[in-house]
Amino acid sequence: MTVAAVEAVVDLAAIAHNVGVLRARSGTDVLAVVKADGYGHGAVPVARAALRAGAAGIGVATVDEAMALRAAGIEDPLICWLHTPATDFVAAVRADVEVVVSTARQLAAVVDAADTLRSTATVGVKVDTGLGRSGVAGDEWSDLRDALVKYASSEVISLRTAMTHLARGDEPDHPLNDRQAAGLDDRVEELRRAGVPPDVVHVSNSAAALTRPDLSRHMVRAGIAIYGRTPVPECGDFGLIPAMTLTAEITQVKRVAAGQGISYNHTWSAPRDTVIGVVACGYADGVPRAASGRLEIWIGGRRHRNIGRICMDQFVVDLGPDGSGVAEGDRVVLFGTGGQGEPTALDWARLAGTIDYEILTGIRGRRVRRYLR
Repeated sequence: MTVAAVEAVVDLAAIAHNVGVLRARSGTDVLAVVKADGYGHGAVPVARAALRAGAAGIGVATVDEAMALRAAGIEDPLICWLHTPATDFVAAVRADVEVVVSTARQLAAVVDAADTLRSTATVGVKVDTGLGRSGVAGDEWSDLRDALVKYASSEVISLRTAMTHLARGDEPDHPLNDRQAAGLDDRVEELRRAGVPPDVVHVSNSAAALTRPDLSRHMVRAGIAIYGRTPVPECGDFGLIPAMTLTAEITQVKRVAAGQGISYNHTWSAPRDTVIGVVACGYADGVPRAASGRLEIWIGGRRHRNIGRICMDQFVVDLGPDGSGVAEGDRVVLFGTGGQGEPTALDWARLAGTIDYEILTGIRGRRVRRYLR
C-alpha cells in the first residue's frame, strides 16, 4: 500500500476517551462539536466515534456541515448556529437539523421554511451575554423572545435549546463567566414564564466543561477537548489524549558544505559540514511559515530543527554531521501526542504566535487521513 507523503493519523479511540473525560469532569451530557471538518480530523468519523462513546448529539457551525453529516447517515441530534442570508433553512428543517437563531430575521426565515414544508422546525436560540459576537443582542431580545413564544405556542417551531458562548472560559475564575451564565439563566426563566421553556440549556465550552462543572446546565458544548487538546494548558491536560499525529516523508538526504545557504534568501547557512533532510510538507499543507527556522520535528527518537525558510511544498532539517542514520523514505513525526518527546500542535502554535486550534484546522493540502479504530 502506498503511504501518502503527508499523513494525518487520527486515533478514534482517543476521541472516545476524551468524550468520557468530558462527561466525567462536567457531570453532564456532551455535545461533540465537529465544525471545520472535525477541527481537521474529519467530521464524519469523529462524529461517529463521539456518538458511540456516549455523546448526546453533534454540533456544527453551518447548515451545510450538518447536511454533510446527514448525507453520511448520521441520524442523531444535530445542531447548527452560524447562518447567512443565503442559508438554506428548508434543507435544515427537512433533515430535522436544529437551527439555532441569533436574530428575529433568522427566525422568520426558519418559520418560512417550516411553512413551506408544512412541518415543525426544531429551533434553538443563542443569547449574546458578553462575548459580543453572534447571538441575540440585549436590545433585540424582547422582540425575538416574543416571536419564539408566538411560533412555539402555535407549534410552527419546537424550542429545544438556549445557549450562550463564554468570552473567558479559558480563565476559569474570571467573574464574567458567572455573569454570562446568569444572563442566560435569566433569559431561560423568561421563556419558562411565557410557557415555552427550552428543553436543553448549555453554557460551557471545552474549557468550562473541564474546569467549571457548576456551569454545566443540561449539556456542555465541547470542541477542542474532543480532539485531546487542552483549552487551558496552564491547568494541565486533564487526562485528554491528542487524537492526531501528523507525519511526513523524507524525500532527500544530502551533504552540504560549511557556508552553504539553505532555502529561499539563505536565512540559514551551514556553520559546518553537515547533512540535511528535505521533508515533503510545506505551508500549503499547513506547516506555519511563521515558524521558519524554529520548528522542530521528531526523527529516529530525537528532535531536529528546521533550517531556512519553510516553503510551499517542503522544508529542510539539519541532521547533523553524521546524518543521524536518517534515510530517504523515512517517516518523520511533525507533531503528535508528545508522549515520547515529539513536538505537539501546541508547540507549533507557540512558535507561530497562534493557538493549536489554528494548527489543527489548518492541516490541509495533500495530507491524507488514516484512522486508527
